[in-house]
Amino acid sequence: MVRWTKAFHLVDTQGERNAWKITRGKRSLDYRLIWDVRRRCQRKTGVYFCPVSHPAWPTVPLWLVVSRPGKGRTPLYLLTNEPIITPDDAWRVIFIYMRRWQVEMMFRFAKTELAMQSPRLWFWHTRLKLLLMVSLVYAFLLSLLVDPLAHLRQWLLRHFCHRTGKRYREASIPLYRLRTALSFLWLHHPPSPRFLFQDSG
Repeated sequence: MVRWTKAFHLVDTQGERNAWKITRGKRSLDYRLIWDVRRRCQRKTGVYFCPVSHPAWPTVPLWLVVSRPGKGRTPLYLLTNEPIITPDDAWRVIFIYMRRWQVEMMFRFAKTELAMQSPRLWFWHTRLKLLLMVSLVYAFLLSLLVDPLAHLRQWLLRHFCHRTGKRYREASIPLYRLRTALSFLWLHHPPSPRFLFQDSG
């Protein structure tokens, strides 16, 4: 599955042409109310799909899936080799693609906050150890986002990473603030060495 530029050519029953021309004038096959994270509102979104093929590989069956977020918004074109038979299949492809941004955010957080931008390790076994430690730290931070720990999370942010202003109240950056809060917590109240290096035996 890849995002497809509307000006790139594909082949349908009428021959080779731009992707946007293939779907021009075709009504959406289904509609759903999708939550718009940036604008914090429900947006009526339509979906259209049709079988196509690539000019360079005419024997490979492909499907063009188009998400139409409404008037004034640019449609999203996706090309996939997954069979799209029903609108539910098309929505599944769209939602899978939208999840990519969460993966990108995880990579950005690991690079900037967990020092993964340039580890400077030459050997694989040392890199593997670093990746395992980073994974443990990341899993620990994610565990603090669960609902039962909401009071602990708010206490940490209030006392060790307090922020004011509309931007910080509305911005979705909990992991960044949690990491900063824990750093200040352990700076002011260092964990006991006996607790850190306690003999497991």
